[in-house]
This record gives sequence, structure tokens and C-alpha cells, in this order.
Amino acid sequence: MKENVLNDKSLDFAVRVVRLQKHLVNNQKETVISKQIMRSGTSIGANINEANYAQSKADFISKLHVSLKETAETEYWLKLLVKSELLTEQEGSSLINDCLEIKKLLIASINTAKNNNL
Repeated sequence: MKENVLNDKSLDFAVRVVRLQKHLVNNQKETVISKQIMRSGTSIGANINEANYAQSKADFISKLHVSLKETAETEYWLKLLVKSELLTEQEGSSLINDCLEIKKLLIASINTAKNNNL
């Protein structure tokens, strides 16, 4: 059940990141950070999806750890965009909160998988 929530939230977040990248390029004429956040923000869900087809428990946990790292990177880029005033505080807070929610779900999923004796 938790993985489905994680899949859904990460896909919705990726859509927001794609729209953010478009906004940054079209309205702010910013391309460097927008490419970075596009890579990390969309990679979160891609790795979660890939984890669902893991070959082993260790592989599953590893893929979720990659997603967790991408979440941390995306959080950094979002904070940088706000501090650089390329995003408003309100825009940034909404995206950062979504990112942190995914981060918490990933941590819970990793811990559950590590403690599961299957």
C-alpha cells in the first residue's frame, strides 16, 4: 500500500517539477538550475518505480536509497531557487513540503523493508 502512495506522490511531484522547469526557462530565462532540478526531481519517482521490480530485497532498498538521495538533492535546488529569488517563498514552500513528504515516506519504506524478514 505504501509503495502505491509513494508512486503516486512521486509522479505528481515529477509533474510539478516538469512544470517548474518550463516556468524557469520561459519566465526566468534560467537553464542551469532548471536542468539540475529536472534531473533530480524526476529521478525520484523513476527510481521508486524501478524499485517495484527489484531483483531482491537488497536491490529494492538500494533503489529507494537512490530515490532518497535524489530527494535531498531536489530539496537543495528548491531552497536555492527560493534564496536566489527565482521562486517566491510560497511557490518554493509548496514544492519543498511535497519533497519532504516524499522523503519521509521513503525513509519509512526503507526502514520497513530493512525490518521485514521476508
